[in-house]
Amino acid sequence: MNSSRQTLQDRIRGLLYGIAYGNALGSTVEKLSAQEIREFYGRVNSLDTESHRTEEDEVVREGRLRGSGIVTDDTLMVLCLMTVYNETGRHLDAWDMASGMVRQIAWTPRWVPELQRETMLIERLFYPERWIFQRHQLASCDPRQGGIGNMVNCGAAAYIAPVGVVNAGDPQGAYDEAIAFASGHQESYGLEAAGVLASAIAAAFIPGTSIEAVVEAALSVAKDGTRGAIAAISDAAMRLRGERYDRIVAEFHWVISRFSPMGDDLQHTEEKAGIAADGYRPSRRLSIEELPLALGFALINDGDFNRTIEDGINSGRDTDAIGVMAGAILGAMHGAKVIDASICDKLDQTNRLDLLNAADRFTQTVRAIHDADRAQDALKSRVRDKLAPDAQPAR
Repeated sequence: MNSSRQTLQDRIRGLLYGIAYGNALGSTVEKLSAQEIREFYGRVNSLDTESHRTEEDEVVREGRLRGSGIVTDDTLMVLCLMTVYNETGRHLDAWDMASGMVRQIAWTPRWVPELQRETMLIERLFYPERWIFQRHQLASCDPRQGGIGNMVNCGAAAYIAPVGVVNAGDPQGAYDEAIAFASGHQESYGLEAAGVLASAIAAAFIPGTSIEAVVEAALSVAKDGTRGAIAAISDAAMRLRGERYDRIVAEFHWVISRFSPMGDDLQHTEEKAGIAADGYRPSRRLSIEELPLALGFALINDGDFNRTIEDGINSGRDTDAIGVMAGAILGAMHGAKVIDASICDKLDQTNRLDLLNAADRFTQTVRAIHDADRAQDALKSRVRDKLAPDAQPAR
């Protein structure tokens, strides 16, 4: 159970810390299988771990660094979205993707830890996130159609957490706003995952909630393959509590294979060029893996923050995104008590960030939006009262 004493500020601090921590820990072993992680590391549970990719030709060629506390574009995109909210001071839709997010990724210089220099974030982004700039600024599309044709992946879900915060306590409102906003970036089950994760985070802000209640909130809005995947993983998690970790991972991967063709091979190689594949294209039957797995490990561990993140990232595949999603949900649920000051300092120093100040600035914005929402709700109530038919019986 979550403590009802946590303030909004505490919860936002916990959420942003959870995102950065899960991202940094998971990026160390991204794209490795669970077996490879066991062979190379045993179990990863410290930011003082070097990335398995440190000496790879790809890393040397691109000048990208991982491991030892470095966050990736997932954390930076979350900070970008928080800034868009700070600048607008209101709820968002696809037009804000076309304006605010484009400016953040393509026109606002920032320190990019993986590149070890100040530059535009778009220089680091994976192609599905660069799509935001191509579709909105270069192609000048209808903002609501920005996600059409993009590679369907978890990219939008990985940074959607601030939408859940702005709609804290309102899972349906979080889902609706996330879909409206992220339609400018993603489609199909990539878009659906963004909406469902935002709803889970909104539910995590409800005082006294449990991880089971958070999952139920996610299922209440989820559609098609995304709903099926979360339900199937949740059922497996409840059966597997207390089982060996390796069996849990194997069972989770078998269950998710019905909804995701991704498997252990995440490398985009020359040999795959021109080969037809089922992954990354629109489908009502499929789901991203990362959100169901994050929720599954949270259920297995009864919402424990550290055990869930560690289990999630040691399960392999898209480990940094699993860490981000688990960290966001459980950081919001438990609040600032999950923060380890020494780890937070390391994340700040390694990445030239100020996580707690960023969280506090965003808290001010969220409070202002909540105040405006309450005023709007009060106005609607007064209007409805005036328009209501006379309660007195006709003579």
